[in-house]
Amino acid sequence: MKTKISILIMALSLFVGIISASAQQAQPQIITPYQLGITYSKTTNIVFPQPIISVDRGSRDVLAQKAKGVENILQVKAARDSFPETNLTVVTADGKLNSFIVNYSRQPAQLNLFLASATSGNDISLSPEHYNAAEIQKYAKAARYSKDKGKVIRDSKAGIEFSVEGFFIGGDIIYCRVNIENRTNIGYDIDQLRFFIRDQQKAKRTATQEIEITPVHIENNSATIKAQSQRTLVFALPKFTIPDKKYLAVQLVEKNGGRQLEVHVKNRQLIKARLLP
Repeated sequence: MKTKISILIMALSLFVGIISASAQQAQPQIITPYQLGITYSKTTNIVFPQPIISVDRGSRDVLAQKAKGVENILQVKAARDSFPETNLTVVTADGKLNSFIVNYSRQPAQLNLFLASATSGNDISLSPEHYNAAEIQKYAKAARYSKDKGKVIRDSKAGIEFSVEGFFIGGDIIYCRVNIENRTNIGYDIDQLRFFIRDQQKAKRTATQEIEITPVHIENNSATIKAQSQRTLVFALPKFTIPDKKYLAVQLVEKNGGRQLEVHVKNRQLIKARLLP
């Protein structure tokens, strides 16, 4: 009888130990977000240790863009006064996920933040193609000169025509070819050319979800489209698809001007991306 009781106790102990170990293994790693205060009248600069791959804003109340000429500095400011708390997620080329809780602050404590390398708990999976700069440049050049176009999507305003001429795929990078034609006698200075995934319709009383896709390379880049000229550019983007009830917005903004253009791309157009040799 004592032997049976001992065996039962050992079995129960083993069972409890297995359950406890499983529970410990199931515990997720928590990424503690940074607290970030931003204001309407000043820009906050966040310096990352590696190039920025993607930026996801929890709300349109937050404005974010990469600093011109560099890949690892994000400039953030408020779109309006006193917005409700939201968040910001930034993925860098070393596979780190950086999470921020963003609040409005009239006088932010810090305007320049330098982030050290994140801990391994922030790692996510990025494909090796993101790091092969020579391969990306080769594919981007091939996309620029390819005669194989898809459906051309256009927008025009005040003598400027902005066209998305096609999508191409090489490795795990999508290449978007755009053409900007200036039919006026006034040069067009580019302030921003950005890519966003947006909801098709904004439901009442729901937060606006907007994901920015940051290029890892720009082929034939230029800050100005001269009068009576045109230019073809290719943007290398981390591989993505467009979820249902969303679209890709490609936005062109003029510096110190009102000629802002935007084209919308649906997923059925994106998935027809041409394969680059």
